[in-house]
Parts: sequence; structure tokens; C-alpha cells
Amino acid sequence: MKLNKIVLGLSLVLGVASFANAAAGVGEAGSGTVTFTGSIIDSPCSIDPDTIDQTVNLGQISNVALLENGGKGTSTPKDFEIRLEKCNISALAKKTVSLTFTGAEGGTDGMLGMTGTAKGASIAITDGAGKVLPLGNATDAAALQNGKNTLRFSAYMQGDGASAAIVPGDFKSVANFTLAYQ
Repeated sequence: MKLNKIVLGLSLVLGVASFANAAAGVGEAGSGTVTFTGSIIDSPCSIDPDTIDQTVNLGQISNVALLENGGKGTSTPKDFEIRLEKCNISALAKKTVSLTFTGAEGGTDGMLGMTGTAKGASIAITDGAGKVLPLGNATDAAALQNGKNTLRFSAYMQGDGASAAIVPGDFKSVANFTLAYQ
């Protein structure tokens, strides 16, 4: 009889513990994870995380607009910027930076190509003064100051010329950039 009471008591204790454990999971409102990524670079400036990887929406461009000017028509330029922060330029001789865009070239020399169903046009990238920046060529040196600096650019679509058929469709393109401090 004593043994039955012990087994019964032990069963009750284990049952209550199991129920309490199950009840703890019932009250949770959800869970997840947060992943942090990045890199440490040997550089006089940090790049603002909002401008490292960005998307510039060139919009819906009429094929008729690209056919103007002998097939070299353009879309409306869309501005974008690369912001540098926490700059300490004391070790730089010229206290300047230049930037080089690279990527797959399109049908117009020096301009960015695209993937997707759209065809017959390329993407031009310009500096803040509107000067076209050919892929693989460094920008003019821009003066830097300690603290924050903003490098301004624009991009637009341009037809590849009279011999290139403009094919409507969706497109995507990726340009990489590299900073060179002087």
C-alpha cells in the first residue's frame, strides 16, 4: 500500500510538472531571430548602410521616348547618393575620394547593360554635375571633410541607337562601386 501511495504521489508530481511546462509555451506570442551582417574595412570613412546596397527605380519608360534622337532618347534621370560617415581624413594626402562603377556593359559603350525581357537600351550613370561616368573609369576626385560626406549621382535609360530594336519588358541591372581615397 505504501508503494502504491508513493507511485501515485510521484505520478501526480510528474503530471503537474509536465502540465506547467506545456502551459509555458502556450503564452508565447511568437519568436524569431535577428541576423547582423557587415564587415570591418581599412578605410578613412564608413559607408552609410542605407547607401551600400540600394535600388534606384527608373520607372516605366516609354519605348517611344527611347526612340527619340535617332534611337538615343533618354528617360528622366533619377538621383541617388552614396553617403560616407565618420570620416577621419587626417592621414589622406589630397583629402579626396574618387569612385568607379563597374558592371556588365550594355549596347552603348561605357553604359550599364541590363537583364530581363527588355532590350535595346542601356543605363547611363552620371556624376552630380550630369557628366556621364563610363563603366570602369574613376570619377573626378571629390573633396572630403571630416565627418559626413555625400557623393551625388543620377541614372537614366538611353536607347542604344537606330540599329537597336527597343523591346518592351522588365529589366534589372547591377552596378558595383569602389572608392579610392587620395
